[in-house]
Amino acid sequence: MQLDRRFCIAPMMEWTDRHCRAFHRQLTRRALLYTEMVTTGAVLHGDRKRLIGFDPSEQPVALQLGGSDPKALAQCARIVEDFGYAEVNLNVGCPSDRVQEGRFGACLMAEPALVGECVAAMKAAVTLPITVKCRIGIDEQDPEQALEAMTSAVERAGVAALIVHARKAWLSGLSPRENRDIPPLDYPLVYRLKQAHQQLPIIINGGIATLEAAQTHLAHVDGVMMGRAAYQEPWRLLVLDPLFGEAAPHDTMKQAIAALFPYIDRELRRGVRLHSIARHLHGAFHAVPGARAYRRHLATLAVKPDASVAVLADALALVLDRPMELAQTAAA
Repeated sequence: MQLDRRFCIAPMMEWTDRHCRAFHRQLTRRALLYTEMVTTGAVLHGDRKRLIGFDPSEQPVALQLGGSDPKALAQCARIVEDFGYAEVNLNVGCPSDRVQEGRFGACLMAEPALVGECVAAMKAAVTLPITVKCRIGIDEQDPEQALEAMTSAVERAGVAALIVHARKAWLSGLSPRENRDIPPLDYPLVYRLKQAHQQLPIIINGGIATLEAAQTHLAHVDGVMMGRAAYQEPWRLLVLDPLFGEAAPHDTMKQAIAALFPYIDRELRRGVRLHSIARHLHGAFHAVPGARAYRRHLATLAVKPDASVAVLADALALVLDRPMELAQTAAA
């Protein structure tokens, strides 16, 4: 099945775990979801079920790998395919010191030929689509040249799509958090890249805060990837599907969260604590009467070891239900 990448939710460390993705799937059927980055070492030697296990209801969902050894990446891609993921994505954008020490992430912008080898090795190992998420450059690189070199290398290797975070990454002098905001965005560069590579699906990422902005980008590229806004303001996702001509899974946020109850009950029986799931729901309500009381209730009671789904039900009762039309107005 051809994956629809017109709207994707970015891989975000410590945020887009399986509980977050289960929640997002209640808000939108059509968005392509991504896991947090998982290193090749973790996949090959760690607790795979815990690290990359997912609920079938999350589909379509892609797994993001961190690594730079073509052989190890190919092994991991086979494991990921066996787990049932819809796509394998290679991280060429993370700027953290730990990632640099492992010779993967954004530092690979300096080694486009190696990234091409990694893509080719994974593509030869599996039938899943292989994609790459990169920056427009690092440090003193010329973004136009660096991005073109990376794009050409992965396109020759048969990459299925390229996701471009439209900022440089400064590997020296800026923290990973600062690298998400301080380097300026260059959307026109990504637009020009698409013009130069008409046959390659290009997805744009970085600073996309509203669905209105996403629609503007879609006039120039094949897809958009929303990050922090999707996580911190998930109510925006409630009206995503209608923008693409499809019915929303639920009319209100309260309905969407209530639909998550069976999943939560199942996870609690497996030993997961309610806070591990409820922490992703704190931003569910925006400018809704009772939203503050809802958040306070979860912050106080969901952290208790014996907290049950009743805690979440009681929190929901504190919030006025919000029709989808109002969420659409707020999302604009």
